[in-house]
Amino acid sequence: MNAMATMTDPIVYLNGTLTPLSEAKIPVLDRGFIFGDGIYEVIPIYGRKLFRAEQHMARLFRSLAAIGITNPHTRAEWMALIEQVVREHPADDQMVYLHITRGVAKRAHAFPKESTPTVFIMTNPIVLPSAAARQSGVQCVSMEDKRWLHCEIKSISLLGNVLAAQNAAEHDAVESIQFRDGFLTEGSSSNVWIVKDGQLFGPPKDNLILEGIRYGLIEELCAACGITFSACRITHAEVFDADEVLLTSATKEVLPVSSIDGKPVGKGVPGPIYDKLYAAYQEAKAA
Repeated sequence: MNAMATMTDPIVYLNGTLTPLSEAKIPVLDRGFIFGDGIYEVIPIYGRKLFRAEQHMARLFRSLAAIGITNPHTRAEWMALIEQVVREHPADDQMVYLHITRGVAKRAHAFPKESTPTVFIMTNPIVLPSAAARQSGVQCVSMEDKRWLHCEIKSISLLGNVLAAQNAAEHDAVESIQFRDGFLTEGSSSNVWIVKDGQLFGPPKDNLILEGIRYGLIEELCAACGITFSACRITHAEVFDADEVLLTSATKEVLPVSSIDGKPVGKGVPGPIYDKLYAAYQEAKAA
């Protein structure tokens, strides 16, 4: 397949077979389709090398175990499958998507006694924020977090996140920053951090947020840059009084927030902690 065909109809992996995306099919009784019964993982690739692969694999395994899906592959087998799909794509910088469901079974809410997990892997070119967004910061909106209480599981049941992302889109914002009972949780698809008096603060790693792979990375970068970091409950008022607010995710990397609900964050422009962490992030990628 030539490069153009691969870009428009990429090769994907589905249940033991490499196939063009347009030809990949699943049965309608797959529990992922019927119930959203499955998990997923997203891994950035730079220069055809997986970034933080160990941490992504660990989270994949945790999520599978958390909902009782038997892991269909060893770590080595997962890496080999990912590499197959990556090789088929012409871009050097990619975003690999792994999707595992409980499999196909008669429609019933409880787990089937026997089922074979469905495994789907695809990859696309990674799209990062523009230089303009990094220079000026991005707009966000706030909203109440109405999702379920197991956000630590990277579930494919993402309706709550979809509605939060749509809320942002309807307000011409990049992200919805969510609060539960008056305390910061996370965005629709990103972790959220605040800076006050030169220190970085993030919500604790519990069931109310998905522990982004960048969470551990940010802790490491703070230590390397001499930035004090604390995980703690962060109130709505503290977010709006922050000197800086940052978003992190696989596709956003580290991204500064300039306003929330039309109100400027700090001075309304990216601040020095963002500058340090973004530079350190790029160094980690290069390494």
